[in-house]
Amino acid sequence: MRAAFITLSRVDLVRRFVIGFPLSRRVSRRWIAGETLNEAVAAIQRLNAKGLSATFDHLGENVKSAAEARSAADDYIGMLDAIAEHTLRSNVSLKPTHMGMDFGHDVARDNIRRVAEYAKRSGNFVRIDMEGSPYTQRTLDLYRALRDGGIDNVGLVIQSYLFRSEADIAALAALGARVRLCKGAYNEAANIAFPRKDDVDENYTKLASAFWTPEARAAGAHLALATHDERIIAWAIAEAERRGIAKDRFEFQMLYGIRRERQEQLARAGYTVRVYVPFGTQWYPYFMRRLAERPANVIFLTRSLFER
Repeated sequence: MRAAFITLSRVDLVRRFVIGFPLSRRVSRRWIAGETLNEAVAAIQRLNAKGLSATFDHLGENVKSAAEARSAADDYIGMLDAIAEHTLRSNVSLKPTHMGMDFGHDVARDNIRRVAEYAKRSGNFVRIDMEGSPYTQRTLDLYRALRDGGIDNVGLVIQSYLFRSEADIAALAALGARVRLCKGAYNEAANIAFPRKDDVDENYTKLASAFWTPEARAAGAHLALATHDERIIAWAIAEAERRGIAKDRFEFQMLYGIRRERQEQLARAGYTVRVYVPFGTQWYPYFMRRLAERPANVIFLTRSLFER
């Protein structure tokens, strides 16, 4: 089922059918804050009022031209202005292919640099998302190029289902990087990624542990645990306490619309909880990946059809 939904996320005929179906838009609002910046701002204001932080994600990937990538970077500048104007507790996340990586390393680097430099003026932060495995090394190279160029308010994402992530996380820990650790939401080949969920979960805690060593912490490494898995959440709480890691030295991250009550519980307990808030008209690939992740999401969609 997972592979099928991810494949369908790239089929234009299906995309046109889904986005043209009014109920799809209504159901997608479970995971997507809306299509406009104002809708996303309102969603983040509601989250902030409940003690939750956020990260803006303007949906889009694999843009069709370098000009479109520059326009996407301009949109992120607008998000940073909105954060300042409304005093939101939020940063921004962006995808390298939205910033033009398909048109060359320099295109994506220059666009992300422009966004990050603008963010730094207001003390804000930019997370570079990780996409499918064809982009993994290029994204790591991009991150290092930005850091080497003096851009220090950027972070990265590492996916625990990839075999290579153990080496990548060790290198990033030594750099004192800010890393969001997630399981991964793309359909990867068995020769580069763990096919079994149990192995992905085991690798997740292994990678998190590597980022919590005394050496990594001394280097300034900061870990964001992106998970809705209660077993991993419980493990992280216990492990942080065992290692003497203060609640403000790491954070939990969850997706908009998923486990809302648990998000608020963790925030009330004193943990930083950051909610990933996607918005925009290009919501179809993201929507299909959410359906691919869990059978319960498909059940939710099916129930909505019958309730209609």
